[in-house]
Amino acid sequence: MRNVISIGLAFIGLIVGAGFATGQELVQYFISFGSIGIWGTILSGIIISIAGVVILQLGSYYLADEHQSVFRSATYTWVAWALDIAVMVTLFALGFVMLAGAGSTISQQFDVPTWIGSTVMLILIILTGLLDVERVSKVIGGLTPFVIIAVIVAFCYTLAHLPADFSHLNQLAQQADPPVSPWWLSAINYAGLDLILAVSMVLVIGGSYINPRDTGRGGLLGGVVFTLLMLMSAITLFANMDDIQGSDVPMLKVFDHISPWASYVVVWVVYGMIFNTCIGMFYALGRRISAQDQSRFRIRYLVLCLLGYAISFVGFKSLMNYVYPLLGYLGVAMVLILVASYLKDRPQISAETERRVRLRSLFLRSARSGRRLSHKERTEIRTMLNESNIDEDQLRQTVREDIHDQLSSES
Repeated sequence: MRNVISIGLAFIGLIVGAGFATGQELVQYFISFGSIGIWGTILSGIIISIAGVVILQLGSYYLADEHQSVFRSATYTWVAWALDIAVMVTLFALGFVMLAGAGSTISQQFDVPTWIGSTVMLILIILTGLLDVERVSKVIGGLTPFVIIAVIVAFCYTLAHLPADFSHLNQLAQQADPPVSPWWLSAINYAGLDLILAVSMVLVIGGSYINPRDTGRGGLLGGVVFTLLMLMSAITLFANMDDIQGSDVPMLKVFDHISPWASYVVVWVVYGMIFNTCIGMFYALGRRISAQDQSRFRIRYLVLCLLGYAISFVGFKSLMNYVYPLLGYLGVAMVLILVASYLKDRPQISAETERRVRLRSLFLRSARSGRRLSHKERTEIRTMLNESNIDEDQLRQTVREDIHDQLSSES
């Protein structure tokens, strides 16, 4: 159960990104349709939950340490190549959209030109990317729980101060132009967008656990919790349409209405989430395009950041209107391919899950008792290792490391 909760929390952390924290994504993809858009959050959440189960189980089944290995194993070579290109395009596109979002966030809260927030963010990600990115990203990643707390606080406050008349809220909400319509297609597109943004790390997280059953349950748990967060955020934003109308960062407007000091706290949480997303996107892309020659990483990373900074001046809302729908459709195509592969290989995944559970049980029993495995048990282990889809030495080592971690935590 501990693994399931850990996987679920990690999945939520990847999906709840900077776009979700600002509230702009939810306004454009859901609230712009009026009250019916709230049902879209449920549809989108269901798709994300199902896809989370599939992607995490595939990551575990292949013990993935990067996305391309799963793409190659799950589909044809040319499809894997196309998916890899789509993921790289997504990394760059989200990077420059987030640079624009950094400018809008600081501009809205402190009434300064947008270039200030974007330029500070550019300097931060360049310096961090050229130094120790992992340590800083882990610290900033710790802001995700604060975003969740902020959503819950805003939702509870909104329930306690609901407007007497909801009739005008639909008219206000529908003044925004959704990037995709109708509402149900917008919900599907948003699910695809979230999943293509997170797929690389979701596969790697799944690959760090040997039991596909645990990863699937973790994905379901994370998907359900994320759906509840989306639903709460959507209701909050819809009920506060009077205050957030025309805002680039709607969630900040909500907290400004609750209390001015609260918005000054939340603005830095949102800015931190934007930083985490920016550094993650540009750094991962820099590493990917420098895979054959890491000595060129720094110069390529710098060029990517500067190019993204230049494009960011198009504007946060404008970029979201044009870039996000394209990424969403790419994400939908990716999910369909991975789900088809999962359904085709479902019997093998189930059989492999049982093998790994049995392997782990035998090794764990031997480690705890200190006794040597019997001849019959060793023969059974050899047979299971030969039948596995994973290299024998890799699987044996992975199982032993997993058992060592469990015994260490128990002691």
